[in-house]
Order: sequence, then C-alpha cells, then structure tokens
Amino acid sequence: KTWPTWGCEASEFPWTYGSSETCYVIEGECVVTPDDGSAPVRLTPGTLATFPAGMSCTWNVTKAIKKHYSF
Repeated sequence: KTWPTWGCEASEFPWTYGSSETCYVIEGECVVTPDDGSAPVRLTPGTLATFPAGMSCTWNVTKAIKKHYSF
C-alpha cells in the first residue's frame, strides 16, 4: 500500500482529527501540542506517530514538513 504525502511550510494552526491517523515524517520539523494538556510531540524525519480520532491540537511547524499518512 502506498501512503499519500502531505506537506506545508513553516506555520502554526489548530487541528482536530476526525479519524485516527498514523504518519511518518520524511522531512522538516514540528511540535504537536494536544489541547487536553498532554505532553507535546516533536515530529522529525524518521518519526512514526499515531494520533487518535477526536484529538484537538495545535501544529507548530518550525521547518517545512513533508509526511506520509494513513487513516
């Protein structure tokens, strides 16, 4: 299975996951801070992360990021 690719320039934005997402970071860097007070997650190249459905957070992209993702 081939995972789609998503990317964005350095920016900060809110996000709520409508379904569970697993992603693999190819390049760039960001910090994902959950709105519920949980510890922030730093995403860098080689990181594999899963975010649960319903999670609200803020993405702070510090270096243009590119990732593969799967719902």
